[in-house]
Amino acid sequence: MHSVYASSAPQLLSAIPLVLPMSESRVHAGFPSPAEDFAVNRLDLTQILITHPQATYIWKVSGESMQDLGIDDGDLLLVNRALRALHDYIVVATVDGEYTLKQLHQRPGPMRLKAGNPSYPDIRPKDGQIIEIWGVVTNCIKRFIP
Repeated sequence: MHSVYASSAPQLLSAIPLVLPMSESRVHAGFPSPAEDFAVNRLDLTQILITHPQATYIWKVSGESMQDLGIDDGDLLLVNRALRALHDYIVVATVDGEYTLKQLHQRPGPMRLKAGNPSYPDIRPKDGQIIEIWGVVTNCIKRFIP
């Protein structure tokens, strides 16, 4: 089982706003668009990314078990403990006290935690095993340049 964080505890997010400039134009990921005037507004990322500041934590991913779902080793996750985990949500769970990052599968049949990489097995509860959903992953932050 791969943990999602290198240290023993997640980091609680600060309630301090993170305000950055945001272009009013969209960047095209297909064909280039004609140049537009570059208008800039100020955008508070905490308003967009965080709905429950007192229940949102940052976790750093360790391992490759979720790479097919776009979550890679070293990514930062925003995890909200106030949200109810639903089918197909990506969650941080504890399995017998160890943290793991998986996709929650609740139907049909018994609950399981699905890996996002075929090299890793899904986690299916065994008799006497304690599995708890710790929080719901709401965002993934990637770094492209080290």
